[in-house]
Amino acid sequence: MKLFRYGLKGQEKPGILLDGEHFDISGFGEDYTNDFLANNGLNRLRSYVDENRNELVPVPENVRIGCPLANPAKIICTGLNYYDHAVETGFSTESEPILFLKAISALNGPFDGITIPKTSTQPDWETELAIVIGKNCTNIDPTEYNNIIAGYVLINDVSDRAFMKHRGGTWDKGKGANTFAPVGPYFVTADEIPDVNNLHIWLKLNGQLMQDSNTSQFIYKPDFLVSYTSEFFGLNAGDIIATGSPAGTGIGQNPQRFLKPGDIIEYGIEHLGVAKQLITAYK
Repeated sequence: MKLFRYGLKGQEKPGILLDGEHFDISGFGEDYTNDFLANNGLNRLRSYVDENRNELVPVPENVRIGCPLANPAKIICTGLNYYDHAVETGFSTESEPILFLKAISALNGPFDGITIPKTSTQPDWETELAIVIGKNCTNIDPTEYNNIIAGYVLINDVSDRAFMKHRGGTWDKGKGANTFAPVGPYFVTADEIPDVNNLHIWLKLNGQLMQDSNTSQFIYKPDFLVSYTSEFFGLNAGDIIATGSPAGTGIGQNPQRFLKPGDIIEYGIEHLGVAKQLITAYK
């Protein structure tokens, strides 16, 4: 299933994509919350759609599409998970995956726009595949990942490189600004993805292709990342684990090119949809 949420910010309703058309699923009676995922919601939703397919109402065109997950509790990110991106950023790879948290207050819709923080000087883009956790767990075995991953979403791990490198040595300062975690448009269930380790991933800046890669270039693959992350964090249904960005970010350009007001980024991952953001200045 490809699930989405639509409507005014804070008033979103659940929807589903069927045969390329957006349908309202409010009659199911549940939003796509952490409790929905933890309590077998996806299977219950499948049954509801099968039984009520002919009664579903199309969603009006041009309606706002919001974050496809109602209330994720954590956004855990993986740093430097593509070798070429590590080289272009100038950061050093580690012997184990680099993990950091991105503030939930940064959560944003796939078309809501990105605001550059007041003192930001090097805002950058990072198109990433993110895992959606389907049940509460900790210290899981790598072979159990199929029972843990509910699906995947598109995320852009928007970052300020100067905050990361020159403002006290913690990446979180450059990752958690408001609007710096746009997610969606779709929450795509795991069964919809033929091979998560072979998906085209791309980004355009003002129409120019900047990122053009494939998840086959992962250093650490999603099955390992879920197991590894669960050693350090208690994972809960609805949590998001971003898997890292390929090369082609602004810091890797020559000369370096960072986001500025008026820029437009459009980006996507095969099977996960496309998002588009207008960059604006802080007010």
